[in-house]
Amino acid sequence: MKLELVCPAGTLPALRAAVDHGADAVYIGFRGATNARNFPGLNFSEKEAAAGIAYAHERGTRVFVALNVYPSPATWDAATAVIDTAARLGVDALILADPGLMHYATNRHPALRLHLSVQGSATNWRAIEFYRREFGVRRAVLPRVLSVTQVARLIERTEVEIEVFGFGSLCVMVEGRCALSSFATGHSPNTQGVCSPAHAVRWEETPAGRQSRLNGILIDRYSPGEAAGYPTLCKGRFRVNDSVFHALEEPTSLNALDVLPALMAAGVKAIKVEGRQRSPAYVAQVTGLLRRALDLCAAAYPGRTEGHGDDRAGSPASWTPPADLLSALDALAEGRTHTLGAYHRPWQ
Repeated sequence: MKLELVCPAGTLPALRAAVDHGADAVYIGFRGATNARNFPGLNFSEKEAAAGIAYAHERGTRVFVALNVYPSPATWDAATAVIDTAARLGVDALILADPGLMHYATNRHPALRLHLSVQGSATNWRAIEFYRREFGVRRAVLPRVLSVTQVARLIERTEVEIEVFGFGSLCVMVEGRCALSSFATGHSPNTQGVCSPAHAVRWEETPAGRQSRLNGILIDRYSPGEAAGYPTLCKGRFRVNDSVFHALEEPTSLNALDVLPALMAAGVKAIKVEGRQRSPAYVAQVTGLLRRALDLCAAAYPGRTEGHGDDRAGSPASWTPPADLLSALDALAEGRTHTLGAYHRPWQ
């Protein structure tokens, strides 16, 4: 079973980079507070989206549109306008979290394919089956809180396609229930579409070093030459008693290369890369590396199909990702290291 590679595209150059380097699908958002990467200079106008869709379709790549916020009454019309525009432009799927928007899309554009966003926070098969039954959802993106064993058990109980994250930044919050940015800035990622909005971010040069603040809250201080990450509360360094450290989460990136055969055997349909806020160069490098990894894994396990994890293709435990692939991805990782996150729970 081939694992699809779904890659981020925050801009038209990033979309072209993903397509050119082997993505099976790309996901984009429209400008404004209708998607969870609402940063200045990011996302697509209708004209740019049309150009991107044409570029991707000409090369056999699908385009998904992320509309993964929960609109308020004041922003409902803007959200439904994105659905209408996406349908008119011929996108291949909408990625939705809000049931009201799913209801609108199902009734207004019944032929439009719907995917359940990770922001929907569906972590069990009953929740996913609800969205399939009520709205015809065809694919669900799982939150990054399940082990490989839990993913496999879920897939056994639903006919909905399952997409999981394979590389990119981790979030300490459960997707769909983000609160830290709201607490600090008054802007919720789930309604305004951005964690740590740019208007609340400040960089300061001080005798003690460069430091970052979020709405006045000191998030981190960097020594000379130290890489400075975008300030988010969950990945800041804080003083606890007499120590200063990453009290909530140390910056690191999810990298699922070690468990690719197990995900394939479980019946996972697609591997997703986080990062619509990343540069075209980053998207090109990550897409090319993961394309190579997925192709190598498929070649190593040619007989592995859904529901036949122990067939003649061999055991997932025998898979060792090439060291050069891992080191190249680590060089692009947040914090310059990687983790399997919740995927690896050996006691299960």
